[in-house]
Amino acid sequence: MEKIGLLLKEISGKKITDSIKESKAVIVLRYSGLSSPDLSLLRQSLRKTDASLFVVKNSTARRALKDAGLEALVKSVQGPCGIVFSKEEPVGVSKALCDFAKEHDKLKFDSGFLKDRFIEKQDIESMARLPSKEVLRIQVVITLNAPIQGLVSSLNQIITKFVYCLDQIKIKKEEARQEEPKQEEAIKEEPKQEEPKQ
Repeated sequence: MEKIGLLLKEISGKKITDSIKESKAVIVLRYSGLSSPDLSLLRQSLRKTDASLFVVKNSTARRALKDAGLEALVKSVQGPCGIVFSKEEPVGVSKALCDFAKEHDKLKFDSGFLKDRFIEKQDIESMARLPSKEVLRIQVVITLNAPIQGLVSSLNQIITKFVYCLDQIKIKKEEARQEEPKQEEAIKEEPKQEEPKQ
């Protein structure tokens, strides 16, 4: 029976170290007092951000974190805890954790690693307030689009004014053409004055 226990510890430890290598962010959280359905909800919300929650015995978690070079996280492993691994942007994971913690005050997190940098609870909360990648991309597109749209609008105004000027010239010429026959008729109708005889 002990061999199975050791084998499970080794497999769990290897899974943690492998997940750490593949992840952009690692966050240790404590879930003491959360029900099993609540943990399932947390896992679902984390899956939406391409993250996963791994629950393991504290001794196995400490050993795996030390082996992966994340000794700073070892002190956070106390009581029932889990490790969140994020393969994508950490902003989405931070938002999911903070949103879940607002509704479930039993969920606690106070440290993690973002790439090679140790982060604390206030860093995680700060990341949660950042806009997501999609929002940032939209903001960049809008920012890049604004000068182009201004240029198009300016060029459109110039063209509109030019067309208006051409139209006014055309109207003036048509008016002038209509007045020419009237002037010619007026000249023809003028009585010829007789020249005085000498």
